[in-house]
Amino acid sequence: MDKDFKLIPYKVDKKNVDVNEIPQGVRMIQAPDVWDQSEKGKGIVIAIIDTGCDRDHPDLKDRVIGGRNFTSDDNGNPNKFSDYIGHGTHVAGTIAASINGSGVVGVAPEASLLILKALGGKYGSGSYDWIINAINYAVDRNVDIISMSLGGPHNIPELHQAVLNAVEKNILVVCAAGNEGDGRSHTNEYSYPGSYNEVISVGAIDFQKRSAYFTNSNNEVDVVAPGVNVISTYPRGKFTELSGTSMATPHVSGALALLKNISEKEFGRHLSEAELYAQLIKRTVSVGYPKTIEGNGLVSLALPDRISGILSPLCMINTSNIS
Repeated sequence: MDKDFKLIPYKVDKKNVDVNEIPQGVRMIQAPDVWDQSEKGKGIVIAIIDTGCDRDHPDLKDRVIGGRNFTSDDNGNPNKFSDYIGHGTHVAGTIAASINGSGVVGVAPEASLLILKALGGKYGSGSYDWIINAINYAVDRNVDIISMSLGGPHNIPELHQAVLNAVEKNILVVCAAGNEGDGRSHTNEYSYPGSYNEVISVGAIDFQKRSAYFTNSNNEVDVVAPGVNVISTYPRGKFTELSGTSMATPHVSGALALLKNISEKEFGRHLSEAELYAQLIKRTVSVGYPKTIEGNGLVSLALPDRISGILSPLCMINTSNIS
């Protein structure tokens, strides 16, 4: 398959930001409120399929447990998964950064990251085969969550099958909804794999809970998360603000790491992908937009009437906009 697969366009807002804090997006989804219950995501493995990662970044070096390169960068050396663009490093920080002296904290700062580089070159492009191979690699290693802040315009059966294989193994697949939105809820913009019904499709809002002008609208959007002016890690030990549904997606991937620990502790057993999806949807609140824009709403992890007491393991097929 030689159709070109590209990184979802994103906006660089500020480079080389000085920071020593819990980012606003992490606080907005209430992650710190459940860190004690969730052990900060400890023991959960998240595969990030992206442009690689700066594994030596001070805030990430203790979180990256390994990786693999599926691109032609570095002459295709599978053991070199350096990030030459910055996108993958930024995503990794939102999921699991841990402050080392100064910097940022991710949503699940004790989770483990498997870095799978499937986009490369100067602009973050690649082939569908690279994405598919990365998904299959993650499935073979039995990760808990796959996070993909990427997309392409074509519905490729082999890509869909790779996603299905992951979900059948009870792996949560979280994808960016895409940045082709026109600000109108009644028009549909589709990006794949984010528009597959089986994935958790993430749209973007800003810190004022306004829908991001670029976020895709369609009936497959599941949830929204902060995706405007998001500060996170960047190559060579730096920190940068970026905007895009790419930035919203890792908030949800990290949130699921926390929820998996919380829920499985409550029930005393492993939960299926459908059950974990249901636990996520129980922790959302509407921000006032049509479901084609916000899906089930903003991820809010610490809703007191939903996080306390005994939770019922609602069995739910991952169907968009059903709660």
